[in-house]
Amino acid sequence: MTDRTVPGDDETAAVEPESTAIEADTTPETAHTPPAVGTATTHATPGTDWTRVLAYGILPGLVLLLALAAAYLKFVDDSVRTDDEVRTETVQAASDSTVKLLSYTPDQVEQQLGDARNLITGPFLDTYTALINDVVIPGAKEKQIAATASVPQAAAVSAGPDRAVVLVFVNQSVVVGNAAPANTASSVRVTMDKVDDRWLISGFDPV
Repeated sequence: MTDRTVPGDDETAAVEPESTAIEADTTPETAHTPPAVGTATTHATPGTDWTRVLAYGILPGLVLLLALAAAYLKFVDDSVRTDDEVRTETVQAASDSTVKLLSYTPDQVEQQLGDARNLITGPFLDTYTALINDVVIPGAKEKQIAATASVPQAAAVSAGPDRAVVLVFVNQSVVVGNAAPANTASSVRVTMDKVDDRWLISGFDPV
């Protein structure tokens, strides 16, 4: 019979579209395969270059900060050192000068106190000159007075590049003729001014 249908032909025909659909679905997956490592892409978004940021931004800033910190520390160190040097110099100068202003012997009083005038400046120079010429020198010669001063302790009250104040503690022994020594202790506020690289007394005030 010519109209007989071959068994299995319809089933085969029905399966074919299914396999075609599967093939169609799998095709896009192969189209989106990621490129191999190292392959250049024209549309890649550039990331942050931290090497450039460090080289041109952060590191120069840190170097500048470190340089400023080092300069500041050096300035502070120099300032502290300068203040300490001024205090040491003025305390020594005030102590030595005080001893010379208050020490003399009757036979050399003019020379000794005249030399002491070279350690003084400003208005105090006139005051000291009048005192020794009118009172101290004549009295030392007439009554044979000798005075010896010493400074057991002195301390800086303030210190600057051109002026300083020193508190000086003074022990003085005075002998009149053949009498026993009379010992006194006192303290003086000594103001020092720097004149031509020398520290000179500009104020001498008992406290």
